[in-house]
Amino acid sequence: MTANAMHMSASASSSEIPHGAAKLLSPLPKRPLLERWATRAAGTGLAAAAYLLCLPWDLRNRPETPGAINETSPVSALGITFLAVSMLTLAAYFGFRDRLVLALLLVAGPPATLMYVSFDSHPEPDAAVWPVAWAFFTLVMGTGVLMAAGFARLFRDSES
Repeated sequence: MTANAMHMSASASSSEIPHGAAKLLSPLPKRPLLERWATRAAGTGLAAAAYLLCLPWDLRNRPETPGAINETSPVSALGITFLAVSMLTLAAYFGFRDRLVLALLLVAGPPATLMYVSFDSHPEPDAAVWPVAWAFFTLVMGTGVLMAAGFARLFRDSES
């Protein structure tokens, strides 16, 4: 077997992707309209579900025991970690398949909206700093999503 034939067979076998996987990784703007928006709706639903599963609805601090001065947060490190991993995975997937702006809106939008509604639904005197907290965490989520989506785009084919 010549070197050229070996190179051709190696490149042909490495570029062959099963049809199902190729469909799951093909650029969304080139897919049919229904499939494109169904995939985007599923991503938005997954991002919202990850937020709702990982963080409690009432994010305010609570006393450790009745009458205690020290407060504790209802948010766990495991919940934050799972939410971050879920959002970064979704961001990488949509960054690879879709436009960066849409990846940002689809992945960071639902958690930011749910966090806003959660903070806004508990108007108490201690909630005076919630707009700053919401803006900070929205910025952190958006930055992480854009970084993961941008990194995933590096692995796209140049013709797509």
